[in-house]
Amino acid sequence: MMKEWATVVSWQQGVALLRCEPKAGCGSCKARSGCGTRALNELVPETEHQLQVQIEQPLEPGQRVEVGITEGSLLRSAMLVYLTPLLGMMLGGGALQLWLATDGAAALGALFGGVGAFLLARKLARRLGEQDAYQPVVLQIGLPPTALRLQPESPLSD
Repeated sequence: MMKEWATVVSWQQGVALLRCEPKAGCGSCKARSGCGTRALNELVPETEHQLQVQIEQPLEPGQRVEVGITEGSLLRSAMLVYLTPLLGMMLGGGALQLWLATDGAAALGALFGGVGAFLLARKLARRLGEQDAYQPVVLQIGLPPTALRLQPESPLSD
């Protein structure tokens, strides 16, 4: 299961709106100057991702929750999004190359095949997104921000 911590933005009638903060990279090594992941993250502006999760337990804004999704559904989604347009480009380009035998026709076929496969992947992704296996679930719930109150220690009298 892939897990990530998120912050509750709001909770209404069994649906929580969560904000997931992006990570700056893997953080597993000290190679800051030569890290390709770090360089790519610096090119893209920091964005926040929001998602909705069904949960019956009332949550407070600012509360932290751990959400998870199974690896299998995540991999199937990634394959659908990335491989379907690629396969469409190859099939469309190959088909028009065989039919018209020109490079321009192959490029045009790849363009049409990629766009068509992208539209097909988008339609299939909407259908898959409605299935329970592709929905994130709440694994752990942190204490609400108002649950802990620190009080200064009173000085001990001698």
